[in-house]
Amino acid sequence: MILRAIGRLIVVPLAFLLGAATALFILFSLGMERVTHAVSGRQVELQEWDALVDLVKQASALASVATIVPALLVVIIGEVARIRSSVYYILGGGAALAAMPLLARAGTLSSDLAPIGTIWQVFATAGFAGGFVYWLIAGRKA
Repeated sequence: MILRAIGRLIVVPLAFLLGAATALFILFSLGMERVTHAVSGRQVELQEWDALVDLVKQASALASVATIVPALLVVIIGEVARIRSSVYYILGGGAALAAMPLLARAGTLSSDLAPIGTIWQVFATAGFAGGFVYWLIAGRKA
């Protein structure tokens, strides 16, 4: 019993880090693909460079430490409740990352929600993958 608890103390953080790394990889690669599609075939003007700089600033806000709180809550609830369902971790990871654009925009007064759909798709896809990796490593034996 004690060895199992020590094993969980090792496996859970390792699985969370690997799930987060997977989500970050997918977020970066899919996000860059979306940016490439948006920019390709057009002349890039100064206003678009300003928009790109604004995008980088928002990405740095999303990468802050406070943004892992929803994902940590999904993991803690799943471990305490001993939830073994892959659906819980996959949908929980997707929901945790899909909430990030909303949390990043919480302090701004911008009412332009046009690109938010694409951003939600990218974040949710990365969250689904991260939740699946976590479930593969640690969630199956919660």
